[in-house]
Amino acid sequence: MQYLDFEQPIADLEKKINELRNLSITDEDVLTPEIKRLEERVDELRKSIFQNLTRWQRVQLARHPDRPYTLDYIKKITENFVEIHGDRYQSDDKAIVGGFATIDGRSVVIMGHQKGRDTESRQYRRFGMANPEGYRKAYRLMKLAEKFDIPVITLLDTPGAYPGLEAEERGQAEAIAKNLKMMATLNVPIITVVIGEGASGGAIGIGMGNEVYMMENTWYSVISPESCSSILWKTWDYKEQAASVLKLTAEDLKDLDIIEGIIEEPLGGAHRDPEASATVVKQQLLESLDRLGDMNSSELVEARIEKYSRMGQWKTASKVESG
Repeated sequence: MQYLDFEQPIADLEKKINELRNLSITDEDVLTPEIKRLEERVDELRKSIFQNLTRWQRVQLARHPDRPYTLDYIKKITENFVEIHGDRYQSDDKAIVGGFATIDGRSVVIMGHQKGRDTESRQYRRFGMANPEGYRKAYRLMKLAEKFDIPVITLLDTPGAYPGLEAEERGQAEAIAKNLKMMATLNVPIITVVIGEGASGGAIGIGMGNEVYMMENTWYSVISPESCSSILWKTWDYKEQAASVLKLTAEDLKDLDIIEGIIEEPLGGAHRDPEASATVVKQQLLESLDRLGDMNSSELVEARIEKYSRMGQWKTASKVESG
C-alpha cells in the first residue's frame, strides 16, 4: 500500500505492527496486547486525519495510484459488459473505454476515462487524457444508447483532454463541443459519477448528466491546482493555495448546487476497500436509474437544460445607501 505524505504517521504505526507480528516470539500474550493497542491507535489516527482533510489532500487522494479506475468499477458493478471500440473516423482511443452492460439485469451504456497502473499501461492509456477520437467514440456510444432507449452512465477520471499537437490538428475542441451539444438534448437518462479527477473540458466532454455525483475524495474543476498556480504565481509552488480557492471538492460543489450528491468512501479512501467503494457507487446508480426511469424523453431533456442553465445565474446586490 502506497501512503501519501499526510498519512506518514499511519504508515509508521502500521510498520511497527508488522514488525511485531514478524517477531519470532511464541508467547502471544506478550505481543497481542501491544499489537491491539497500536491497531486502536491507527484507527484513531486515521479518523482524525481523514475528518480534517484539506482540499489539496483530497486532490492527492483522487490521484492515488491504487484508486479504482473505470474498468475496475465496470467489472465490479456490471454484468455482461461488451466493450465497443473505435469512433468510425480515426481510431480507437484507449483513454476512454465504454460499451453495453447490465446492472442487476438493467441494460445500460457505461463509459469513462481509463488510466494505467504501470509505466507501459499509462502510456497506452495516455494517463486517461483522451484524444478527439475518444470523445467521438463516446458520442457514438451515446447515440447508440439513444437509438435503443438505454440509459447512459459516465465515470469521470482525467487530468484533462490530451494537449498534444495531433489532438488539436484532429479537432479536440470541436469534438468536445459536439458532445456537449449532443448531451444537452439526448433523449435518455445520463448519470455521471466523478470517481477521481474531473479536470476541465476533458471531464465534462462526457459528463453533462441529468444527475452528477462525486465520490468523497475527488475533485472537479475548470483547471487543476498546479495549472492555476502556474498562471497566477508563475510557479507550481502555490498549488495548495490554488486548490483552496478553486473550491473543487465534492463538498464545495454540493454547496454550489453543481452536483446532486456525494458518494461516501471507505475511511482512508476508495483504494482502501475497492469492493465497498463499488458497492456504494452501484447503489447510487440504481437509485438514479429508478428515479430517472420515471421521466419521459422531453422531461429528461428539459431537466438537463434547466440544471445547467441554473449554474449561470447570479444576483446583483442593491447599493446600500450611506446614512
